[in-house]
Amino acid sequence: MRKKKRTAAKAKARMPTRKITNSGYSEGGASHRSNILKAYRPIKYSAKSDINANLFTLRNRSADQAINTPIGSAAINTSALHTIGIGLHVFPRPKFKMLGMDAETARDWSRRVAQEFDLWASSTACDISHRNSFYDLQDINYTGYLVDGDAFCVFRRRPPTKDYPYSLRLQLLEGNRVSNPMGRDYYGVMGPYAVEMQAPTPGNRIISGVEIDPDGAVVAYWVSNKVPGDPVDVGEVPNWVRIKAFGDICGMPNIVQTCHDTRPEQYRGVPYLAPVIETLKQVSRYTTAELTAAIVKSFFALFFTESNTSGATLNDILGPTNNDDPMAPVIDVDEYSLGPGTMNALPRGVDVKSIDASRSMSTFDTFTTKLLEMVGSAIGQPYEVLMKHFTSSYSASRAALLQAWEEYKRRRTWFARDFCQPVYEMWLAEAIAMGRIEAPGFFTDPLVRKCWCNANWYGPTMSILDPLKDVNGSALRTQYGLSTREREAAEMTGTDFEENIEQLAYEQRMLEKYGIAGNEKTTGDDGKGEEPTNEGTNQ
Repeated sequence: MRKKKRTAAKAKARMPTRKITNSGYSEGGASHRSNILKAYRPIKYSAKSDINANLFTLRNRSADQAINTPIGSAAINTSALHTIGIGLHVFPRPKFKMLGMDAETARDWSRRVAQEFDLWASSTACDISHRNSFYDLQDINYTGYLVDGDAFCVFRRRPPTKDYPYSLRLQLLEGNRVSNPMGRDYYGVMGPYAVEMQAPTPGNRIISGVEIDPDGAVVAYWVSNKVPGDPVDVGEVPNWVRIKAFGDICGMPNIVQTCHDTRPEQYRGVPYLAPVIETLKQVSRYTTAELTAAIVKSFFALFFTESNTSGATLNDILGPTNNDDPMAPVIDVDEYSLGPGTMNALPRGVDVKSIDASRSMSTFDTFTTKLLEMVGSAIGQPYEVLMKHFTSSYSASRAALLQAWEEYKRRRTWFARDFCQPVYEMWLAEAIAMGRIEAPGFFTDPLVRKCWCNANWYGPTMSILDPLKDVNGSALRTQYGLSTREREAAEMTGTDFEENIEQLAYEQRMLEKYGIAGNEKTTGDDGKGEEPTNEGTNQ
């Protein structure tokens, strides 16, 4: 029996080994035998490991790119310009059918609320530091969100005054002030890389300054009275304050976070420039090197050489400039100079050679353009928009603008949800409680309150390359019910349709009063407009 087993084992050993054929990605992106991929073994951990542990470095590098490099600054400023501009303005849109109102009454209520909100928002008194209006605070908050990954706003209160009846104040915070108390983590390690620790409340945890309950819901934020490690506030002892995310009585937020999450269980944002920091740094270094080379190339260097082969030195040929001082320099720099029409006579045996620091930059523009095209694609801003470089055809330029505009509209929606709408709802609650705005059922029914708080936010409009085509397109959208005149007025010119109509009616009455013709059409009857011709231009 044993002999049979040994014979079978030997026969099996002599059998040729069959290669196992892998399936799926085993021979592709998941291959460990490919010469290209076998040493490529990145690991994806949790959001805490991948994001929070690297935030300190990412923020510092992102801020440096936004401050000290032209491309980084252009990326941040261009996004802020087209997303926020001079500020997003509220257009209250209560759901009047749910509230039992007619359209005309709802319109009057909306205009009253918009005017009342502007009373609060346009004053610097809405800022706890009395420096910026609400519209300016939007730009500061959005820029901080792009650079640091997130930004915070605390709702504060101050006594109203005679000319400012509201107590609501806003205090903006940069993202690095929200951090773990004393910069600690589970293991007592202190420093900017501390990620998670136990909260004083049993069962809760603090992740990079955000306190969550056992279910992962945000319950509070820990805010330091200074930027941790700031070298200016050396004498100030850091102190952390716990701010509850929502009030105990009314459930309204005490602090809001402007952030865009891309992963589950993510509590802190990623800087806008994070995916392109390495590329931007390389472009910056390359640009600096080429600029230095161009400066060096502009220099004209001269070297005095000895053409005499008799073995005599320059000192022997020229002799000392001062016979009393044999150690005096041979050549006085003030005696020989370069300039227009200047002629200098050199002693016999002395020759002059020039050095040309020539350097070709023929590939600089092409190479950097390709890199910046990749950067623009990564951050959602086409190269033409990012660099303000429209040299292609009308169709290509418009396509770039449309792609960029989709990104700006998306970020505007995010920002309005995270910052503008919560601020508006907080202000509206105070205005109704004070009796300055009437809204029956606002504090008794959550659904009714949601109907009263409904609003749209409009800001800067998309750049127009051909106004005639865009206006005709807008007219066709309203004609076929694809849009409304109100929306088109807000999105194209940032104005209110009703105010435009009222102003136009007034102007028409003035024209008729003085016998001036008005309402002259500039487009054809078919709505397509008249194309310009070249007739007579060459006559």
